[in-house]
Amino acid sequence: MKQILIFSGTTEGRSLAEYLCRRGLRCTVCVATEYGEQVMNKLEDLTVRQGRMTGEEMKLYIEEGDFLGVVDATHPFATVVSDNIVESMKDSHLPYFRLKRDTNNGLKEGENIQFFEDNETCAAALEGLEGNILLTTGSKELAVYSRSDKLRPRLYVRVLPGLESITLCHENGITGKQILAMQGPFSVELNEAIIRQYDIRCMVTKESGNNGGFLEKMQAAQNTGIKAMVIGNPEKKEGYTFREVCNELEKLTGIKLEQECNMDISLVGMGMGAPALLTIEAKEQIKEAGIIFGAERLLEGIPSNVEKLPYYMAKDIIPNLIVRSPKHGYHEKLKVAILFSGDTGFYSGAGKLYEELQNEIKAGKLTGEVRIYPGISCVSYLAAKLGCSWQDSEILSIHGRAANILEAVKTNERTFLLVSGLEDMKALGSMLMKAGMEEVKVSVGYQLSYPEEQIMILSPADCLTLEAEGLYVCLLENYNWKNRILTHGLSDEAFLRDKVPMTKEEIREISICKLQLYGDGVLYDIGSGTGSIAVECARLSECLQVYAIDKKREAVCLTKENRSQFNLNNITVIEGEAPEAFNGLPAPTHAFLGGSSGNMKGILEKLYEINPRLRVVINAITLETISEVTALLSVLPIENQEIVQVQVSRAKTLGRYHLLQGENPVYIISFDFKVYREGVEG
Repeated sequence: MKQILIFSGTTEGRSLAEYLCRRGLRCTVCVATEYGEQVMNKLEDLTVRQGRMTGEEMKLYIEEGDFLGVVDATHPFATVVSDNIVESMKDSHLPYFRLKRDTNNGLKEGENIQFFEDNETCAAALEGLEGNILLTTGSKELAVYSRSDKLRPRLYVRVLPGLESITLCHENGITGKQILAMQGPFSVELNEAIIRQYDIRCMVTKESGNNGGFLEKMQAAQNTGIKAMVIGNPEKKEGYTFREVCNELEKLTGIKLEQECNMDISLVGMGMGAPALLTIEAKEQIKEAGIIFGAERLLEGIPSNVEKLPYYMAKDIIPNLIVRSPKHGYHEKLKVAILFSGDTGFYSGAGKLYEELQNEIKAGKLTGEVRIYPGISCVSYLAAKLGCSWQDSEILSIHGRAANILEAVKTNERTFLLVSGLEDMKALGSMLMKAGMEEVKVSVGYQLSYPEEQIMILSPADCLTLEAEGLYVCLLENYNWKNRILTHGLSDEAFLRDKVPMTKEEIREISICKLQLYGDGVLYDIGSGTGSIAVECARLSECLQVYAIDKKREAVCLTKENRSQFNLNNITVIEGEAPEAFNGLPAPTHAFLGGSSGNMKGILEKLYEINPRLRVVINAITLETISEVTALLSVLPIENQEIVQVQVSRAKTLGRYHLLQGENPVYIISFDFKVYREGVEG
C-alpha cells in the first residue's frame, strides 16, 4: 500500500504523521536522532526510520520506497537538510510539500530584544555582555559559542535529553550543572524559574515560532528583565500550513482528512469572585477545563493541577490558543475556560473577545466552538444587599472609561456607578461636593463577596476619608433629581463668556441639528471660541469625541472652564491654528467651522484629505465669507448642500411695551464631502 514520506524532527512533523495514521493513511517518518524516534508514538500504520542521510541517500530512499508524496517537516533552521530534500527530488515525479512553521511573531528589536542573522554574529555580541547566558539554540550550534573562553564558563545550555546532545556538550567543554537536559514544551513560569535559579542575565534563542516555545521564552525574558538575543529565521522559501498540507494530501490520496473541531472555549462570568456565587454551569466549565485564562485574583482557588495563565486580553489569549490548534499539530479536544469578573454581558471584555475568537475561527487559525456563560453582576449583587431594584436606575462605569457622572446624578433618582478603586471614590466625593450636591446619598459596596466585604452608607464628604484599596461599586441616590430635557439647548447665560465671541443660542441649535451627529462620532469644533458648540454636542453622547480648536489663548481657557463647569470628559481642547492643529488627532466624522481666520480654503481642503466623507457645517456672518465659501463649494466634491439664512430678533421690554431688537443675520451652510475618483463620481 502506498504511503506518505515525512522528513520530520519537529512537533509539526510528529503531529502530522500521527494525525494521518489515525485516519488510515500509512506514513514513513525519517528522523535524524535516536531521541527523535523515542518521542514518536507507536502506531499501526507508522514506520520510523532513524539516522542522518546525505542527499544521495535521500534520493535512493525515495526511489526505492512505495511513496505517494513527500512532506518536508524539518525544522525552519535546518535549511541544509531541507535543501538536500529538494535536491534529491529533482528527477522525481512525486509531489513535494514544505510544511512551514509560522515564525511571524510581530516582535520588534528594542532595548532588551536584539535580532541577529546567524549564531556567529550573536556570539560576537555576547562577548561584550556580562553575566550568565541561557543558550536555547540546541546542541548543533554549541561550538560557535563554546569556543570562546570568555563565554564558555558563563553558558547554561538547554538541550534535548538524548545521548547525542549531551555528548556534544561534553565535546565542547560544557559539563555538570551547565547542561540542562530537558524536553519541552516549557511554560513561561518554568523559563522564569530557570532564569532565576541560574542567575541568567541574557537568553539566546532561535526565532522558531510558537511550537518552539518562542513566545514563552520571550515573555519570561520580559518578566525577569533580562536581554533576549534572537537568531532570525533563515528560511526564505514558501510553504504550506498544517491544514493546507492535509488538504493537498486529501486530493492526492482520496482519503478524507477533515479537520475536527478541537476546542471547546467557554467565556465564564465569575460573579464577584467568590466560588459560592458561581452558577452551576460556570462551575462545570471550570471543572472540565484543561486550561484556564483570567486575571490573577480570579485564578486564585482554581485547582493547582489545571494549567492557569494570568491573561484576560485577546492579544495574550489568542496566540496561546493558536499554538494549541490543529494548524500547529494539536488534535485532541481541548476544553478552555476564560474567566471574567461579574457578568459577561455587563461592562465586560467577554463580548469583544467572543468576536475576535469567531474571527480567528472563520480565518482558519482556530477550530472550535465558543460559548458564553453569564455570571452575577456587581450591580445586581449590591442592589440585593441594599434591598432595592436596579432596572429603573441609570448605570455607568468609569472603570477604564469616561462618563458624565454629574449629568446622570442630576437627572436620575438612582445611579449605579462602577469605579476603578479608591482614587475614583475620592474623586467622586470631591466632584459631588464641588457641584453643590452634598445631599446625595452614596451607598458603597466594598470587596463584594470576599471576606472583607462591607456595605457602607456615606456622604460625598465621607468618600474623601476612605483609605482601603480594593474593589468598589456604589449607588448614588439624589432625591432632588430633575427630568433631563431631551432636546439640546442651553441658554447663552449658562456659559462663561468674558469678551470671547460665542455662537448665539438659536444659531447653535440649528447648526447642531444640521450637523446630524451620531453617538460614536468625532467632531472638530474649529474656531471654538467659548466652546458653546463643543459643550452642547458633547452633552448629547458620552461616546462622541469632541475636539475644540482655537488659536487664541483666552478662548482656549474659557472652553476649558466651560468643559469643567459641565463635567464633560469627552472634550479635548486644542490650542493652535487650523489646519495645522489637526495633526495627530483622530479623523473627524463631523466638523463645525465657527471661524477660519481667513484660511477657509486650506481648512476645507485638509478636512477633505483626512475624511472625504465628512459632514460639515459652517457659520458665516460677513458677505466676504459667504462669497469665499460659495466659491469653494463650486470646486470641492460635495453633495447634500444647503444654505440657509437665519435672523433672530429678541424682545426687550420698554415700560409696558415689548420691542424686538434684531441680531446680525447668520448664514448656516451644510454639506457632505463625497469621494471623487477620476472618471467616476460618488
